[in-house]
Amino acid sequence: MKKAGHLLWAAVLMAGLLLLTACGNRQQEQEGTAYKIYYVNNEETKIVEREYVSGTTDGRLLMEELLEQLTHISEKMDYETLLGKEISVEGHTLDNGLLTLDFGESYHNLKGTREILVRASIVRTLTQIPDVERMAFTVRGEQLTDAAGAAVGVMAADTFIENAGNEINAYEKVDLKLYFANETGDSLVEENRRNVVYNSNISLEKLVVGKLVEGPTTEGAYPTVNPTTKIVSVNVKDGTCYVDLNNDFLSQPYNVASDVTIYSITNSLVELSNVNRVQISVNGESNISYRENISLNNVFERNLDILDPH
Repeated sequence: MKKAGHLLWAAVLMAGLLLLTACGNRQQEQEGTAYKIYYVNNEETKIVEREYVSGTTDGRLLMEELLEQLTHISEKMDYETLLGKEISVEGHTLDNGLLTLDFGESYHNLKGTREILVRASIVRTLTQIPDVERMAFTVRGEQLTDAAGAAVGVMAADTFIENAGNEINAYEKVDLKLYFANETGDSLVEENRRNVVYNSNISLEKLVVGKLVEGPTTEGAYPTVNPTTKIVSVNVKDGTCYVDLNNDFLSQPYNVASDVTIYSITNSLVELSNVNRVQISVNGESNISYRENISLNNVFERNLDILDPH
């Protein structure tokens, strides 16, 4: 009996050691960084997610891993595979935080809500990569356009909203009239964008300023705002839009007149029905000058005289 007891304890001890080893192996397998991989549900009404743990810290390898995950086939068949035979990534470039994916011609087979949800899934998945801040899509080297022929432009993680149910479906479309510099940088030209998809949690005023920072998408229009500018806040009160930007706004890498930059922002915002005037500040401070000749203490109103007459 004593020997049998010793054998029993040995068996229990061995089982415990095996269990601990297995748990340790599982824990080791799970070590790394957790990412969310986004997919479109089968009904094409919302986005679903699953967790993926990666052990790599190399941005290029991580992008390849996440792209591979987007080809994942659901065992429960509760979501669609985003990439594969139907939609293929032909190439990509990463430049100063902007990741551009080039798709094959079959991308144009995506229509309506499904295309927007697929785009949202890919953008939200890949902008988790530390070096990727923004994304753009091209098809066979040509900029992606919407059903109206307008350029989709640059997208970020917050371009699409994720609600409490982890569904990215609260997006809206809006037409915008933006003002950018002409070729000589001394006047403004209009750029009309149709069906701009935006996160409905973002105000239209902030959307406009963000699009100005991103720059134009049409030929003959040139950027007016330093692309590294960050938006601190944008608020509207009694018809005045208060735009607060970081210090990068004060440096101008382009050959653009200072008043062209100021009225690029002002005229674009005043196109919105609730904005009549604009005040610009830098990190909350308006008692400064923009490029030494325009006081930001001023409240700016629409200026049509600065438009390019051609």
